[in-house]
Amino acid sequence: QVQLVESGGGSVRGGEALRLSCAASGEITSNKCMGWFRQAPGKEREGLAVIYFGGSETLYGESVEGRFTISQDSVNKTVSLQMNTLKPEDTAMYYCAAGALAGCLVYGLQQNHYTYWGQGTQVTVSS
Repeated sequence: QVQLVESGGGSVRGGEALRLSCAASGEITSNKCMGWFRQAPGKEREGLAVIYFGGSETLYGESVEGRFTISQDSVNKTVSLQMNTLKPEDTAMYYCAAGALAGCLVYGLQQNHYTYWGQGTQVTVSS
């Protein structure tokens, strides 16, 4: 089993920044694909950014590329999402997920690539 705990959400104004963190524990190995997703009320869950522990390659969704940056710390088993220039449409519950390394940077924006999910952290952006 793998446990994922997100933190760092909150309420900000448009144009401001937030940094989300995801702490992984349990049967987590270094070769794990890690992704960030979000889901707004009434909308489907959206893949935002992907990375794998020990790697530097990343994959981003179109809606956040250039504004969000994903990073990982394979020693401490944490994954972060730096979110800059936030917009009201970024308001959502943000989730961290862990999945198989195989196909990570090809299928990593699809939620069915992942086995483990955190409980989420709320991000609210006002105009």
